[in-house]
Amino acid sequence: MERITWFFLAAASCLTMAAALTNSNLTTDESALLALKAHITSDPHNMISTNWSTTTPVCNWVGVSCGARHFRVAVLNLSYMGLTSTIPPELGNLSFLVALSLRNNSFHGTLPLELGRLRRLKLISFRFNNFMGAIPSWFGSLSKLETFDLYGNRFSGSIPAAIFNLTALQVINLSYNQLSGSIPREIGNLTQLKEIYLDRKNFKEIPNEIGALNQLERLFVQFNALEGHVPLAVFNMSSLITMTSYRNSLNGSLPENTYQHLPSIQQLDLAQNQIDGPIPSNIGNLTQIRMIDLGWNYLTGIPP
Repeated sequence: MERITWFFLAAASCLTMAAALTNSNLTTDESALLALKAHITSDPHNMISTNWSTTTPVCNWVGVSCGARHFRVAVLNLSYMGLTSTIPPELGNLSFLVALSLRNNSFHGTLPLELGRLRRLKLISFRFNNFMGAIPSWFGSLSKLETFDLYGNRFSGSIPAAIFNLTALQVINLSYNQLSGSIPREIGNLTQLKEIYLDRKNFKEIPNEIGALNQLERLFVQFNALEGHVPLAVFNMSSLITMTSYRNSLNGSLPENTYQHLPSIQQLDLAQNQIDGPIPSNIGNLTQIRMIDLGWNYLTGIPP
């Protein structure tokens, strides 16, 4: 009887300790979010100011979702709330965060180093904000990241090499920033990539290594300063559905057997470049094509 009593006491003690630990960790998450709330200078719809309160469980706060296993904050989605704020370093304490979306707000300033501690993150979307400065190299430590979306900010400089350590990455969108330099050759390391959005920059070259991305479906590199030939590797990507590289300075000719190696292509836009030579006679054999634009080049011949 004493053994049974001791067992239940021990079990109850363990459950109490586990509950206390969970509560303590959730308090850490709550403190991190309250620090963010304190940095918000404009909340036009009163989404955060009236909802994020210590009188309500943090897992019930607007924009917050907790995981069923650990009861920790797993998703923070404050998109389309019209918020004006900076990001406090305390946000890096959300150690179970899997998805962070702040899109379509007015967050500004630079990104704190502490966000590099969010090692469980699979999705980051900061699109349509006013973040500025260099893209931090600590993004390269987020090894589980699958979607990396900084579209429509004021980031400047070059793409840090550390980004190309993110071998789980499937979507990278850095369009509408103020980046320059070259598309690093290390992009070929990201073999899980399905979508690349690097348009409206000042990039000079498409590296041949892009041909290693055998799962790539969408490539957007329009409105850059791309020079030289379109790498033949691009025309050998059987998974490619969309390629747009208009308004560049690409030259050279189109390969005659384009249709053989782009069986999935639906949109091909190479307009407003300096491509010359004949229009491939068999380009009409692209059976999935819905839109093709080769205008404003130096091509000869009549489209089939």
